[in-house]
Amino acid sequence: MTEDASGASPAHDPRTARRVPETLDEHQLRERHPEYRVDVERIRFSPYYSRLSAVTQVIAQTGAGLAVHNRLTHSVKVAAVARGIAVQLSNDTGDAGRLVAGLGGCDPVVVQAASAAHDLGHPPFGHLGEQSLDRLAKDRFGLRDGFEGNAQTFRIITRLDEYDRAGAGLNLTAAVRAAVLKYPWLRAEGDRWDGRDVMPRGMAPAAPGSGAYKFSAFTLDAHEMRDARASYPAIAPLQQTVECSVMDIADDIAYSLHDLDDFYRAGLLNQSTISAEFRAWRRDRDALHAAAHGDLVLSERTPGRSLELLWRRLAAKDPWIADEDAFADAVARVNDEVIDGLLAVPFDGSMLTERTLSQFTAVWISRLQHSVTVSADPSIRSGHVSLDRTAWHDVAVLKFLHQRFILDRPDLAVYQRGQANVLERLVDGFAAWLDDPLDVRRAPRRLLDLVDLAAEDYARLRRESPELVDAADGEDLRRRATGRGIIDYVASLTDAQAMHIDALINGSPERLWDAGQGL
Repeated sequence: MTEDASGASPAHDPRTARRVPETLDEHQLRERHPEYRVDVERIRFSPYYSRLSAVTQVIAQTGAGLAVHNRLTHSVKVAAVARGIAVQLSNDTGDAGRLVAGLGGCDPVVVQAASAAHDLGHPPFGHLGEQSLDRLAKDRFGLRDGFEGNAQTFRIITRLDEYDRAGAGLNLTAAVRAAVLKYPWLRAEGDRWDGRDVMPRGMAPAAPGSGAYKFSAFTLDAHEMRDARASYPAIAPLQQTVECSVMDIADDIAYSLHDLDDFYRAGLLNQSTISAEFRAWRRDRDALHAAAHGDLVLSERTPGRSLELLWRRLAAKDPWIADEDAFADAVARVNDEVIDGLLAVPFDGSMLTERTLSQFTAVWISRLQHSVTVSADPSIRSGHVSLDRTAWHDVAVLKFLHQRFILDRPDLAVYQRGQANVLERLVDGFAAWLDDPLDVRRAPRRLLDLVDLAAEDYARLRRESPELVDAADGEDLRRRATGRGIIDYVASLTDAQAMHIDALINGSPERLWDAGQGL
């Protein structure tokens, strides 16, 4: 659904509904600033949004070149890519445009807002921090939901980041709240689906009984998810809204290209090593196809094996779109344009290499932006809006470059293990502090506030949905509220804050009053 000539959405549109009715002054404000534009600004002016500038994507800010991406610059670029796709869809006057309208619309400003918000829940140290907090939440506090960055994002915009009144979060429209729900289910949903051949993308449990691997709302916030989704009756229960699908696609595009940008700048992509992997797969394709899976796993570091294993994973998980010829074409395209093209000239910081990199990125983004399709009845592994077959394979191969040649590096793993220890010490340190009756009153005020919020949420859940509360008694409930509050607090820190507070709380010699490092 598009905006009217003034930029405002029709007043009767349920997608513009907010969780808390507005005052007269706010209605007057809306006459000057359309509904969804207000949401964009509330997110952009949020302290949770600002902190993303100090949360590492993969490489630290001192990594290389003029610009290395952090979570904030990544979010800005996701918003730009997503808006381009949304404008295409909202301006489409053919079958695709009519289908999008029938599914609830694709407003470019809603997509911008969701893109700005999509990484708010990322904790310090990126995905490694997410995994560490998930384990700590379950092991230390018995939180079955654990921790998940997407669910934390939704909790931030609906509960933790208050705009102008208590209990309403940022009070965003239903459209924007729904567009943030990339995985619109609770963690427990994964156990109900466990064992089925085809599951929604991200739902498959990491281990039997562990619940969905990815999910977009904690049990405490399930009512908020239901409320946001109620405005989209044409969208199936486990399916993304159109605007959410566009944001999700843009996230994939930006991630696959901007991380490549960073790794190239930092000189981490060894052209000869990567070339050997691609050349071996293309040369030995038939023999690799015939090899036993176990043999491939045992010799995964031998050139060609990792690409073959990637192809087998794609074919097994996504038979609705995976195609052997399309995969081979993507391997050839990435080989020609990335490995033998971009990487053949090492980045030296010159204006020439900056220009070459910019042109390369612009061409690929434009190609992928214009490679979206719309489906009335998509695979359960896809969204109503998705990349076409060619682009889908291209993105899969680009992501493979990151995973195989950067994220699997032992030197990065050693560093990340140290970061995991920082988070563990923080969680344990704050838990011990809150258990100290003689000193609890001096704990950080925001930490105490977050614990109180979690306690209110658990009390409401016990009243309204007691079947979702697995606490044995009031004391157990308070323990879980304390755990959720601590996890919420630690997840809101920047990388530098986490390191600094870890040093302070564990008695290491640090300057107490360093600017910007306060509790």
